[in-house]
Amino acid sequence: MSVHSASKVPLFSIIIPVYNRPEEVDELLASLCQQSFRSFEVIVVEDGSEKDCRQVVQLYKEQLPIQYVYKQNSGPSASRNRGAQDARGQYVLFLDSDCLVPEHYLQNIAAFLQKQKVACFGGPDTAHPAFTPIQKAINYAMTSRLTTGGIRGGKNFNPNKFLPRSFNMGVRREVFKEVQGFAEDMRFGEDIDLSLRIKARGYRCLLIPEAWVYHKRRTKLWQFFKQIYNSGMARVYLSERHPGTLKLIHLLPSCFVLFVVASLLLAFVSPLALLPLFLWALVIFIDALIGYDYSLQVALLSVVAAFLQLTAYGSGFLHAWISRKLLRLPKRHAFVRRFYE
Repeated sequence: MSVHSASKVPLFSIIIPVYNRPEEVDELLASLCQQSFRSFEVIVVEDGSEKDCRQVVQLYKEQLPIQYVYKQNSGPSASRNRGAQDARGQYVLFLDSDCLVPEHYLQNIAAFLQKQKVACFGGPDTAHPAFTPIQKAINYAMTSRLTTGGIRGGKNFNPNKFLPRSFNMGVRREVFKEVQGFAEDMRFGEDIDLSLRIKARGYRCLLIPEAWVYHKRRTKLWQFFKQIYNSGMARVYLSERHPGTLKLIHLLPSCFVLFVVASLLLAFVSPLALLPLFLWALVIFIDALIGYDYSLQVALLSVVAAFLQLTAYGSGFLHAWISRKLLRLPKRHAFVRRFYE
């Protein structure tokens, strides 16, 4: 199909917010060129980057129906909303710039939508074989059934309870307009907030297992910790914004943090107090070792990433909960700087 035949209304408007990541945008656009399903357009929204991707986008003008939008830095939510303003597709489909899509990604979504009428959907993520060991380890922590990341995509997971995440998320365009898009004052948890607002209107949000992407996530462990810490804080804020959405499962990482602290303290009395943590790490190591072609490096890093994921989320949650529920601090003081703007 010729790029120029995209004058018809496409099924998908793919919106990619980006900040200082031209190399990643290049890889994502290259993967979009390989799509077997061609009824789509691409809108790249540059969020005030110092290192922009304008020239990268220009390279794909002959291969993709694509447009480039530059705006002042105001965060990913505002960038996604800005892209949606120009969208013509029946569905707005949001992808993070650090994702890659397999050849039949859009075809799988289109086939699903032919069978089920759904207002909002999302898909899982996995690691590409070419990813670095750290990227694979972080992916393990975010998707494994032995961490909180794997619970929503597990074998027995109810897809009707799924809340799509913005790295791989589609919304029917008229529904997106009806709920007024992403909340622009939120930098974390904004995708869950959008999904909850859509469900509150009586629409369905479903998981499409076949709509998976390769997600690089953060490339440094400290960046990963910071991101997940903010996600833990966001859960407390979301529970205030959407009463009744806080579940027991959201408390598990905080329980893990308290257990780690207790184990370390008890270790001064008896080193055996550290045995449960050692066994947990051993299980993670073996599971990651099997899952990643017996790579010792990835398995070891997966133990570190899993530990960081649970402690970061749990610590962020405890920070926000203590600040809001015990100290009664206002939102602007309860959350870290630039958490909500």
